[in-house]
Amino acid sequence: MFRAGPRNLITDVAGLRVGNAADARLKSGVTALLCDDPAVAGVQVLGGAPGTRETDLLEPQNSVQEIHAIVLSGGSAFGLDAASGVQAALRERNIGVEVGGFRVPIVPAAILFDLRNGGDKGWGRYPPYRDLGYQAAQAAEADFALGTT
Repeated sequence: MFRAGPRNLITDVAGLRVGNAADARLKSGVTALLCDDPAVAGVQVLGGAPGTRETDLLEPQNSVQEIHAIVLSGGSAFGLDAASGVQAALRERNIGVEVGGFRVPIVPAAILFDLRNGGDKGWGRYPPYRDLGYQAAQAAEADFALGTT
């Protein structure tokens, strides 16, 4: 039988940290799950209009066998930019797969549709999700806010 950890949080698993970043005006945000060590992951993508990034590399026949973070973002297709923000934070820490002398953080991501939530979508040329992803990665800790953050 499965027993919950002492806090009943995903971060009860050693080596996992979670960070959130939200924009109240936008009424949206990003959650990043960071791995202290490279991790093995798998995914099953369902739904009528799924939005994902780098989930195909999780197939067992592919050459990259590790991830460094997972991102869940609002913003529909715009939210996929959040993974770039998390990648930037991880690169600053020299985390990632070594490729020709530099590191490439592997950060699969999935989004949800919240574009009709009443938030301000007048963000100009670039949506704010890359910055929110970076902020979420910087905020990642074992203890984190639950619910709408």
